[in-house]
Amino acid sequence: MSNGALHVARTGLDAQNMRMQVIANNLANVNTTGFKRDRANFSTLAYQLITQPGAASSAENKYATGLNLGTGVSIDGTERIATQGTMQATGNATDMAIEGAGFFQITMPDGRTAYTRDGNFQRSSEGTLVTQDGMPVSPQIQIPAQTTNISIGADGTVTATVAGATEPTEVGKIETAGFVNEAGLQSIGNNLLIETPASGAPQVGAPGIEGRGTIRAGSLEASNVNVVEELVDMIETQRAYEVNSKMIQATDEMLRNANQQL
Repeated sequence: MSNGALHVARTGLDAQNMRMQVIANNLANVNTTGFKRDRANFSTLAYQLITQPGAASSAENKYATGLNLGTGVSIDGTERIATQGTMQATGNATDMAIEGAGFFQITMPDGRTAYTRDGNFQRSSEGTLVTQDGMPVSPQIQIPAQTTNISIGADGTVTATVAGATEPTEVGKIETAGFVNEAGLQSIGNNLLIETPASGAPQVGAPGIEGRGTIRAGSLEASNVNVVEELVDMIETQRAYEVNSKMIQATDEMLRNANQQL
């Protein structure tokens, strides 16, 4: 039993250590545009069935509850919390934020499509709307040379006013993607997510339709990390780690005492 307690406490240390890493990542990205905080989910490991509930305890009686011994805990997975971040006005014409559900689409160098909530876009030297890393928005938006004003509507329509012209011209439309299970998207860094079998296929279309959020131009979505909440979770994790450490110490003392007595 003592050796079993050591194993259970060790799994507790491992799980709390991984939870602390999740919290540290949330806090590290508190100022990351469009970042969504993660939450660690725990699950019990397999139980050892010593006595089956309902088994006969005597000729006339049965066990009411039986005897099950747990073998510890593990991190079952991390879940992305998709609550809306605060909108921060920037005044930059090419900055965008999504109010509601959905993701911007980005074409990666290998041709695959990635998804992001980070609408911090820029114009490339060719006039293409790109991310900070130079990856183009999909579908591609081309801003004409000598453009004096750019306007982006809530439905994703992009218009540009060229020097010498009196009326703006439509140069493209921003399309957003929604997912049945957006928590199933895989993070690959650089504020990008990719589709997985768990997320389902993207439903692509104009913003503001079929549950997709609308576009707010000249703004960026801040991280949804709540520093106070994360600090409370950090203290809770630290205390749980200390308790599991004390369990190992107590079990070690029990084993030492048993060796000395026997």
